[in-house]
Amino acid sequence: MNMNPIKRALISVSDKTGLTLLGEGLAALGVTILSTGGTARALQTHGVNVQEVSNFTGFPEMLDGRIKTLHPRIHGGLLGVRDNPKHQAQMQEHHLEPIDLLAINLYPFESTVARPGCTLEEAVENIDIGGPAMIRSAAKNHRWVTVLVDPEDYLRVLNEMRNNNGAISARTNAELARKAFARTAAYDAAIANWLTALNQDHQPGLFPEVLTLQFHKHQEMRYGENPHQLAAFYKDASVPGCTIANTRQLQGKELSFNNINDANGAFELVREFTEPTVAIIKHTNPCGVATDPDLTTAYLRARATDPVSAFGGVIALNRPVDERLAQELAATFIEVVIAPGYTSEARLILASKNNLRLLELLAPITPATAREGLLRLDLKRVSGGLLVQQPDVGPLHSGELKQVTERAPTPEEQRDLLFAWKVAKHVKSNAIVYARHLTTVGVGAGQMSRVDSSRIAIAKANDAALAARMEGNPVAGSVMASDAFFPFRDGIDAAAAAGATAIIQPGGSIRDDEVIAAANEHGMAMLFTGMRHFKH
Repeated sequence: MNMNPIKRALISVSDKTGLTLLGEGLAALGVTILSTGGTARALQTHGVNVQEVSNFTGFPEMLDGRIKTLHPRIHGGLLGVRDNPKHQAQMQEHHLEPIDLLAINLYPFESTVARPGCTLEEAVENIDIGGPAMIRSAAKNHRWVTVLVDPEDYLRVLNEMRNNNGAISARTNAELARKAFARTAAYDAAIANWLTALNQDHQPGLFPEVLTLQFHKHQEMRYGENPHQLAAFYKDASVPGCTIANTRQLQGKELSFNNINDANGAFELVREFTEPTVAIIKHTNPCGVATDPDLTTAYLRARATDPVSAFGGVIALNRPVDERLAQELAATFIEVVIAPGYTSEARLILASKNNLRLLELLAPITPATAREGLLRLDLKRVSGGLLVQQPDVGPLHSGELKQVTERAPTPEEQRDLLFAWKVAKHVKSNAIVYARHLTTVGVGAGQMSRVDSSRIAIAKANDAALAARMEGNPVAGSVMASDAFFPFRDGIDAAAAAGATAIIQPGGSIRDDEVIAAANEHGMAMLFTGMRHFKH
C-alpha cells in the first residue's frame, strides 16, 4: 500500500473544535506545523510550536487578513507532484517546500447568513477565498497530500499516522479528498443560493435565481417504491435537530424507500402535538391518530380507528415506548415504529419481532415552526424541473379561528376540532377527518370529490365499529375537519346525517353563505381557519 509520510502540516481553521487534539498530536509525531492568525495563537497557548505562515512565505498578512495564504510557497507546496522530476526541480529552484497535510475549515458563511437580520456586508465578509483555494489544491494533489475539512477526521488521521510511522495511506487521502471537494461545492452553493436570492434592496429572499442543493448519502435502500427500482436515502446536513434522517435503527430488516417515506409522514404528524400522541400511517395517509396522557391508551384508540389498515402500518410516537405499550405493539404486525426512545424492557419485548424495524429519534421532538419553513424548502421533482415551496408549517391557534355559525362550539368540540385540523393537514387531498375525544373516528383521503372523502371516512368508522361489535352510530357526537373549503352544502349535509356536531374548514368558497346556512339548519357549530392544507 502506498503510504505518504507527513512531515509538514498547515493548519488554518475558523472552527477550533478539536484543534488542540490535532496540533498536539501532530507535534508529538514530529510534524512541522505552519499556521495563521488566530489558529497559531490558539495552538501556541496550548504549548504547540508553530511557524507563522507569513514567516514561511516571507510575505505579511494584509488587507484585514484577506491576503495570507494566496502565495506560491503555499500552493506550490500543496500542488507539487512528489514523483515528477520536473516539479521537483522547479520546487528546488524556487525554494518551494512540500506541505503534506492541510487542516482547514472555512469562514462561517452558512451560519452567518442563517442569523436573522444578516446584512449583505456581513455575508460578504464571511466569504472565504484563500480557504477553498487551498482545499482544492490539496485535494487535487491527494495522492501526496492529506486534506482535513472536518474535525471528526482528526483522530482517525492521527491514529493512522501513529500506526504507520507518521504516514497516511493513499486510500485515506482519496477518501478525504472526495469529502473536501464536496465541502467546497456546498460552500460555493450556499454563497450562490444566498446572493442570487437577494432582492433589489439587497434583502434576503427565499428562492434563489440559481438553486444548488447538496445532500449526503445516508444509506442505500432495499429498493424503491417497487422492488425493481433502486433507491438511496440522502441527508440534508443543513437541517439540524429532530428529523427522520437523524434516527438510529435499533433492529429489523433493512429499510426500504416506502418505509422511510411512511415513517416521515408519521413523524411529521406526531410532531404537531405537544401532548402524548400516536399516529398510524399506511401509504403516507393516517389511518388512526389519538392523543391521551397514557400513550398505550392513545395507541389502542388510534389502532381502533381502522384496525384493518393498521395491519402492516408504520407507527410514530412522540414519547418513549415502555413495556406495556411494547406488548400492545407486538400484538399486531407492524412494519416500522419510530419514537424518541425505548425502555430496556420494551426493547426486549420488541426484539422478538425480528423483522420489525425500530427507529429511535436522536434529538428531542419539537413542533415545526414558521422559522423552519424559511430554512427548509419542500421539493417536488417534475418532468424537466423542480417545484419548490415553503413547507406547510405554522400552527393554528384558537384565537385565530372565526366562528361563522349561530352556535359556537363547546370547549370539548373546539378541542376536538383543533385536533382534527392538525390531522387533516397530513391527509392527502381531498381530506376529511372525523374525530371525537382527541381520537380519529374515520379518515377519508385522496378522493376527487370532498363528499366521496366524507363517505369513505364514515364507512371506515362504521366498519371499525362493526369489527369491534360496538352498538350505535360511531360518528355521533364527533367533529369534522376538511383541508379545504366546501364548494357546496352537500358536504355539510353528509356530516350532519352521519352525526357530526361541529366542523372546521378554511372557508373562502363563493357559496360560503349557503354552507353556513346548512350548518345552522342542522344546529352545527362551524369555524373558519382562513388557511388551507392541500396535500397532493
